[in-house]
Amino acid sequence: MKKNVVLVNLFWKFAERCGAQLVQFIVSVVLARILLPEVYGTVTLVLVFTRLLQVFVDSGFGNALIQKKDADELDFSSVFYFNIVACSLMYVGMYLVAPYIAMFYEDMSLIPIIRVMSLSIVVSGLKNVQQAYVSRTLQFKRFFYATLCGTISSGVVGVFMALRGAGVWALVGQHLTSLLVDTVVLWWTVKWRPKWIFSLERLKRLYSYGWKIFLSSLIDVGYNDLRQLIIGKLYSTSDLAFYEKGKQFPHLIINNVNASISSVLFPVMANAQDNPQKVKEMTRKAIITSSYIMSPLMMGLAFTAEAVVSLVLTDKWLFCVPFMRIFCITYMFYPIHTANLNAVKALGRSDLFLKLEIIKKGVGLIILLISMPYGVMAMAYSLLISSFTSQIINSWPNKKLLDYGYLEQLKDILPSIFLAVFMGICVFVIRWLALSDIVTLVLQVCFGGLLYIGLSALFKMEIFRLLIDGVKNRKK
Repeated sequence: MKKNVVLVNLFWKFAERCGAQLVQFIVSVVLARILLPEVYGTVTLVLVFTRLLQVFVDSGFGNALIQKKDADELDFSSVFYFNIVACSLMYVGMYLVAPYIAMFYEDMSLIPIIRVMSLSIVVSGLKNVQQAYVSRTLQFKRFFYATLCGTISSGVVGVFMALRGAGVWALVGQHLTSLLVDTVVLWWTVKWRPKWIFSLERLKRLYSYGWKIFLSSLIDVGYNDLRQLIIGKLYSTSDLAFYEKGKQFPHLIINNVNASISSVLFPVMANAQDNPQKVKEMTRKAIITSSYIMSPLMMGLAFTAEAVVSLVLTDKWLFCVPFMRIFCITYMFYPIHTANLNAVKALGRSDLFLKLEIIKKGVGLIILLISMPYGVMAMAYSLLISSFTSQIINSWPNKKLLDYGYLEQLKDILPSIFLAVFMGICVFVIRWLALSDIVTLVLQVCFGGLLYIGLSALFKMEIFRLLIDGVKNRKK
């Protein structure tokens, strides 16, 4: 595959995430200033269930279509019709169980919210195969248009409804509008259409690979959302809102950088699955590049958290600062997770992928259950321990598959992490000047960026040199 094809698609994916997240960030700031934390806690509870169902749509067959070398019209059409039927049945199921979920949380107002939010599953059924087709054919430019249109439209709807006093329904309207417009634009810009053909045999073949990815994703999403379910049941919706808001900013950054690289690299790695050495090279570059970009962003956010929250969200959200710092540290190591898992998927080892998820989540569940009685903060801190163990587990297969083990990976990213931590400590000192939040934040961002780049050049870091060379070659 030509190098420029990868770079162009990486650019469009990165532009899509940056554009969408920038709009979402602005909208979320406006909504956070209008709505109360309890409103966010209520929607978060419902999103836990819809995210679990979303796994049925987004994983499994979608990944199998991307990974299969000779996927054709019969494969795509068969998956499309299967998704439509499956998603319709899932919506009916959610509609029926909504009262029982509301009874569990002792809040009957959740019933209509669950039933309306669950419509997102039906819309996703129409979108999933289009997404797989775009990823497989490396047309990431299509995602840019679809996502940006959906995000802007949903932002307008959400803010309008919030200003009109819609409360929780403003967030519901925002969520559904985003998905609906995104799907419509994707269907309009992508030329693929399902044909009137269907093969159960093809579904079975795709299922042999996809079910392991699906089950792995279900375990992953279920495990990650388990904390929200527990917090929502044992503690208050405000606690849940602060926990989720602390996660929002670091997650915004991880989606822009790490997820962009990951989504482009998986289909590219899948095309090179017969050449393990090439997959290793791509995995190593992904880890080093992502870490070099992610580390200063995460450490910068962690050390400027108070100023960011106070300035952007107002002081009523300051309780989310400790959670934000925990998520920053956790997400800083995500490049190791995603690059290793992409390599395993690309090599067709969905069996290993599933085993890794079962082991990781088993260990993580034990850590979570131990921390659960000691409060929301203890549950958040347990993420750090789980993240460290997951790094080792995720990298274990690639010691054999690619001859690229955890210690070698750690050696590749530690320079960026040490540099980022030092930068973070230096920018934190600026807060002692007791200036206004906006002046403090501007000084911290400017000084931190210059310091990180300057030290990268001073220590002649490999990735810094490669990025500079890449920019020079791009100009030529």
